[in-house]
Amino acid sequence: MIPQLTIRTATPDDLPTLRVFEQGVILAERPFDPTLGPDPLHYYDLEGMITATHIELIVAMLGDEIVGSGYTRIERGRPYLKHQYHAYVGFMYVVPQHRGKGIANAVLEALQQWSVKQGITEMQLDVYYENTPAIKAYEKAGFIKHLVTMRKPAT
Repeated sequence: MIPQLTIRTATPDDLPTLRVFEQGVILAERPFDPTLGPDPLHYYDLEGMITATHIELIVAMLGDEIVGSGYTRIERGRPYLKHQYHAYVGFMYVVPQHRGKGIANAVLEALQQWSVKQGITEMQLDVYYENTPAIKAYEKAGFIKHLVTMRKPAT
């Protein structure tokens, strides 16, 4: 763990920073996804995520500065799977100048701890196939590749 790094549940006071982080996620993902609509674009209902009981939205702090974020959402699994529910992970973001310091891993660990407390035994996330740095970070945190979503424009 990084000295002075703390992880806590997000609050409404964090919304301005979280909105900036959301745009950072969109900017990072746009090169991988030609299906994204034009800006302004929003992925998340951040206010709803803060108040939902089935979602844990967290921030990573270095001192008084928010330097990272992530969430996990409890979702019902498909009826043919071993697990009834899984934790879906998303909104993983670390401020560029603090990347490579283990912050994302600390966020993922905190999300896993919350998920386990909820009785969840499976965590899942989506990552763009060509986003090699993100894939490597998730693999380092213990995630394994499972499925590939494929697409084809109909036109």
